[in-house]
Amino acid sequence: MIEALLPRAEAEARFPSYARVPLGEHALIPGLVNAHTHAAMALMRGLADDRALMDWLRDHIWPVEMRLVNSDFVHDGTLLACAEMLRGGVTCFNDMYFFPEAGARAALAAGMRAALGMIVLDFRSPYATDAGDYLSKGLALRDALKNEPLLSFCLAPHAPYTVSDAALERVATYAGELDVPVHMHLHETADEIRDSLAAHQQRPIHRLRRLGLLGPNLIAVHAVHLTEDEIALLAEHGCHVAHCPSSNLKLASGIAPVAALHERGVNLGLGTDGAASNNRLDVFAEMRLAALLAKGASGDPTVLPAHTVLEMATVRAARALGLADRIGTLAPGKFADMVAVNLSALELSPCYDPLSHLVYAAGREHVTHVWVNGELLVEDGRLTRLNAAELAAKAAYWKDKIRS
Repeated sequence: MIEALLPRAEAEARFPSYARVPLGEHALIPGLVNAHTHAAMALMRGLADDRALMDWLRDHIWPVEMRLVNSDFVHDGTLLACAEMLRGGVTCFNDMYFFPEAGARAALAAGMRAALGMIVLDFRSPYATDAGDYLSKGLALRDALKNEPLLSFCLAPHAPYTVSDAALERVATYAGELDVPVHMHLHETADEIRDSLAAHQQRPIHRLRRLGLLGPNLIAVHAVHLTEDEIALLAEHGCHVAHCPSSNLKLASGIAPVAALHERGVNLGLGTDGAASNNRLDVFAEMRLAALLAKGASGDPTVLPAHTVLEMATVRAARALGLADRIGTLAPGKFADMVAVNLSALELSPCYDPLSHLVYAAGREHVTHVWVNGELLVEDGRLTRLNAAELAAKAAYWKDKIRS
């Protein structure tokens, strides 16, 4: 827990016995929050690049998942992702994947904060048989781990095109009863909207409104293809959006209207999506790209200034997860999730405005120290809990399994 924020001399006088970490050339910032990812898919990084979303899913990703994904796969893949995210200054991630209990074990082993998705799908997977089975397993996991201080939970129906009305109504009921976020892909592609019109005679957002899912618990992931009325609808219902600019570009899904969303007061967080569709779990890269895309798409260079984008990667993402009272800013009483960024590197010199540098010039390679809940997990760029050689060996093992 953060006890105080003080000038150095006052801090040394007030807390003379505390350990000191001198970081005279650094910016100390809140831990970055990855608002949307599929952590275990780090094991599928680069597996099927340069394809459209449904081709990528149906012909490449889903077959591998049906054949190989199990608890060990998710545990090892999530550990690999945690190592990458920690070294890049990410202290909390919002996950959506199968076998969330294995993801929980990995996050706790890494010492990282995680919001675990209680995933819901209508089709069979190695994890569950139908929507009811997914929900039962997810809710049982939440009950078992709800007192873990580093873990929180979201209901995570995958997408409108993979979850029925009946299942979504159950999700809405549980979300209201448990007061947990609903984390869902929404309006990611033009095909998704066209298929929804054919199947339901409604665009997906209007279908979710009919089913009672639009509200301050909803985290709409991607939200690329939106009309002005739909932006107003998200704002009116207090919904959140997880903006994933790199994934949206790589899958050619489009450019989300973040300037318009921000102008209407929709809370925006930044996500990487999974490493299979990005291919980096790098929130520094997402910050820079989000700022530049918003300016280029809107024609307004003042849109999404650096301080706003840094908030999207910290407190605004935390707000979407219901965690803003605990993380996202450096303040007394909040958890000590902190990141030190070295601004003395040659490529960052000179530095007139540290905040601007964090978004437009610095990268994850400049992260030197990372704390989660006060524990030092990255020291001088080195992981303190996780063994990099062991993680590389696990990645090689799963690569051989996937390629075979």
